Amino acid sequence: MSPNAAAPHDHVFLGENHARNERRTWLVIALTATMMVAEITAGTIYGSMALLADGWHMSTHASALLITALAYRFARKHARNPRFTFGTGKLGDLAAFGSATVLAIVALLIGWESLVRLRSPVPISFDEAIFVAVIGLVVNLVSARLLKDDHSHHHGHAPHHAHDHDHDHDHDHGAAATRGGDRDNNLRAAYLHVLADALTSVLAIAALLAGRSYGWVWLDPVIGIVGALVILSWSWGLLRDSGSVLMDYLPDHDDLPAEVRAAIESEHDEIVDLHVWQLGPGHHGAIIALKSSRPEPVAAYRARLQHIDELSHVTVEIHPA
Repeated sequence: MSPNAAAPHDHVFLGENHARNERRTWLVIALTATMMVAEITAGTIYGSMALLADGWHMSTHASALLITALAYRFARKHARNPRFTFGTGKLGDLAAFGSATVLAIVALLIGWESLVRLRSPVPISFDEAIFVAVIGLVVNLVSARLLKDDHSHHHGHAPHHAHDHDHDHDHDHGAAATRGGDRDNNLRAAYLHVLADALTSVLAIAALLAGRSYGWVWLDPVIGIVGALVILSWSWGLLRDSGSVLMDYLPDHDDLPAEVRAAIESEHDEIVDLHVWQLGPGHHGAIIALKSSRPEPVAAYRARLQHIDELSHVTVEIHPA
């Protein structure tokens, strides 16, 4: 193959439902913010720590959801900005990491306030607090349904565009649509936030019912502590998963590198250096350096990878043995 300049191409590695998820996130923000004000106000008036915890918990989710929505917007607006070398697909994971950090901090604050209330109980207006908590639960469930990932994936092969830079290098770029099953951590962060809210609402309702029926006022702040622990658990999961993507870490169950090796290596071809990382939801990049005793055209190696939908950006280096 004669050397020639690479044709212009985009590095758009956004999830296939990016626009839909952005719209739904803004809608959930409106619902969450409205319910947040109602719960904090009611918790203060009626003296329920569980309700206050749920309201402040919801306030953190409103902030985190705002991070999610703004991340979607920024990633979409700058998807074709050439200064982002590999696109803006990872911005959602950065937003998820920030959301998880905020969530962990507020969980500690809720836990501390609950301990204070456990030591110095305050009177609770149970009927009013239960009513508001039930409304909060309904809002949380509606929000969770709006943000639930339908896991619909495009498995067809997007067109590949070859760019031959010299006699032994090639770049392969997939289309912008998600072609793999990788989760959108930005959407997952938003979904887990409202799901955690729903769980906290259930716990608050249980504590208030028990307090009204049996006089267990102490159960309300105890439930606040339990809610704080639940929030910490969610935040840790988000920190771990989004941080892994940001650090280009592939989990043990990800067999994409093994798939690449199985597709490329043969009696005459051996991969001597392989890098695989996530570019965005459903998109992966790969840099493959191989040694071959019988080098083939780059197109032949590219054809061996056509069945791996997750690969959206591939660089192949061929070194004759």
